[in-house]
Amino acid sequence: MKLLPCSAAKTTSPVTQNTVEDEMEMATVRHRPEALELLEAQSKFTKKELQILYRGFKNECPSGVVNEETFKEIYSQFFPQGDSTTYAHFLFNAFDTDHNGSVSFEDFVMGLSILLRGTVQEKLNWAFNLYDINKDGYITKEEMLDIMKAIYDMMGKCTYPVLKEDTPRQHVETFFQKMDKNKDGVVTIDEFIESCQKDENIMRSMQLFENVI
Repeated sequence: MKLLPCSAAKTTSPVTQNTVEDEMEMATVRHRPEALELLEAQSKFTKKELQILYRGFKNECPSGVVNEETFKEIYSQFFPQGDSTTYAHFLFNAFDTDHNGSVSFEDFVMGLSILLRGTVQEKLNWAFNLYDINKDGYITKEEMLDIMKAIYDMMGKCTYPVLKEDTPRQHVETFFQKMDKNKDGVVTIDEFIESCQKDENIMRSMQLFENVI
């Protein structure tokens, strides 16, 4: 992840300990994150991990918050072979939990904590929120198709084998039929979680990034 290895400039004297430097840095940004202790209690990261994350976040976002355009620019660097704009838009909205048009360090940490260290239930809840584009508590076939198309756009045309134009729709039809247990045209969070837990491929993918940091 691009955000992790970056380091921020020191703001205190060379003799000051690293932990004090980090506390001072966190106090100087325009948007001051919550105290490290509180974030440590709320997330599944250690204080040292949070300090590393914060240095990287501040390096990319000196103001302490990231707007959607900056988020898209950062994300596009991971997928140069495709167009990640639409998927980054959906991902930004999932991280922006209070829907104020920006992602703070707290938003970033809490989302990352779930994705990397969360339980299966927490990860599936987060994924459901991503697919529930209009946040009405249900996933429609159109919402699932929008996300699937965005993923295919992001992966680019260089995938092998080369994908047909109607491949995303075919995949959505298959997934949606499995998930929509009562055939009412929408997928509830219970239907979503139950279907995902029965899918070995989905469960395996949930464990891939648990120890990234």
